[in-house]
Amino acid sequence: MKKADYYEILGVSRDASADEIKKAYRKRAVQYHPDKNPGDKEAEEKFKEASEAYEVLKDVDKRAAYDRYGHAAFEGGGARGGGGGGFHDPFDIFREVFGGGGGGGGGIFEEFFGGGGGGGPQRGADLRYDLELSLEEAATGVEKEISYRRPVACGACNGSGAEPGSKTTVCRTCGGQGQVTTSRGFFSIRQVCPECEGAGRRVEKVCRECRGEGRTVTTSNIKLRIPAGVDDGSKLRSGGNGEVGSKGGPSGDLYVVIHVKPHEVFERRGDDLYCEVPIKFTLAALGGNIEVRTLTGKANLKIPAGTQSGTVFRLRKKGMPNLRGGHFGDQMVRIHVEVPTSLSGEQRRILEEFALASGDAEEPAGPAGKGFFGKARKLFE
Repeated sequence: MKKADYYEILGVSRDASADEIKKAYRKRAVQYHPDKNPGDKEAEEKFKEASEAYEVLKDVDKRAAYDRYGHAAFEGGGARGGGGGGFHDPFDIFREVFGGGGGGGGGIFEEFFGGGGGGGPQRGADLRYDLELSLEEAATGVEKEISYRRPVACGACNGSGAEPGSKTTVCRTCGGQGQVTTSRGFFSIRQVCPECEGAGRRVEKVCRECRGEGRTVTTSNIKLRIPAGVDDGSKLRSGGNGEVGSKGGPSGDLYVVIHVKPHEVFERRGDDLYCEVPIKFTLAALGGNIEVRTLTGKANLKIPAGTQSGTVFRLRKKGMPNLRGGHFGDQMVRIHVEVPTSLSGEQRRILEEFALASGDAEEPAGPAGKGFFGKARKLFE
């Protein structure tokens, strides 16, 4: 009977990478494993075929020999340089890829076939707290006291889960190991003891306060120092302030996520601050000095004569402090020239005189006047 092509067995192309070959084998090994298909001879045969194909294709020398000579490369003890004839137990290949082994367990191997961890002390889960700050608080740093709910060790039983005064005994099912061994086909699998749930001990009477959990939920209050320079989305870790671990395990951590409220004046971009400052058109034309608001007070800004609307000036080191320290960002001031919307008679007269003196108003009738069309015609002469 002609043997199937190894590449076809695994469902990969002949130029597949080692990683692609391994992934393909893993998929088929799980699909056709005898423990997943009890009594199915066809599935068992496909499992062996996949293991045999993987053993050859995972090895560079064997794969090269197979690509050149096909199955003949391994006939007669591998005389054509295939690196040795014969094939290993398919379950050895399986354990090599998935980890674990007879009675040892662990890793992905046990995840597929029902194993698990020891079930003893477990680290508590990490918690998240969302904290809102003003831009000023983010710039200077601040100390905040926060309150949140979390599981802590039960005060009545000190986290043991046993009613005060009651005794604890070694679990008779697992002998104090927290795990039991079961046989499944070709394997011996270690699993969490269902009697003591991995603790290895049984309490005579469970704590009435926590019902044997060893933890109760309460409100915790802690003070946090928020460093200067934090930005929206920054995360701060407070070690050990998450959930208390179960069965005496260590506590998780508390992660504080910063949310900086929008500011009425400033827009933050990295360590720089941006703002828009309106000035009168006369100041823009003649020049002068203005006071500009900053996060820490006011700063003097010189406006050169002839400044146009949209011009951006830089106030150095008036931005946000860098979270890692060492320097400050800048404050970028964008000028917006305001044009008056209403004029008194005197103001209008003065402006019209200015327009005539500067040649901007040959005809006071406005853009539709002769002066406007006269200037437009010159563009095409």
